[in-house]
Amino acid sequence: MEPRDYASTPVADSLGLHGMISGLAEDLRDMRAGKISPADGLARAAVAKQIFNGVRLYLTAVKTLEAPARGRQEPQVIEGHANG
Repeated sequence: MEPRDYASTPVADSLGLHGMISGLAEDLRDMRAGKISPADGLARAAVAKQIFNGVRLYLTAVKTLEAPARGRQEPQVIEGHANG
């Protein structure tokens, strides 16, 4: 399978996501082959989940920081009349 050219490729490369995904696939093969216990597989998956959670937060932060800043608006005063 040829590598795809996604816009996120530089981020994936800098965070080492390709290696992490390959490692998870290898862990699954090892668990199926009996080389590691199911508990070890679950522990490794839990660590990977937390890492991917961090990646999600990182990407969200980058997206937020790169978004164009909104122009500053002058505050508006809402005027009304009190009844009674």
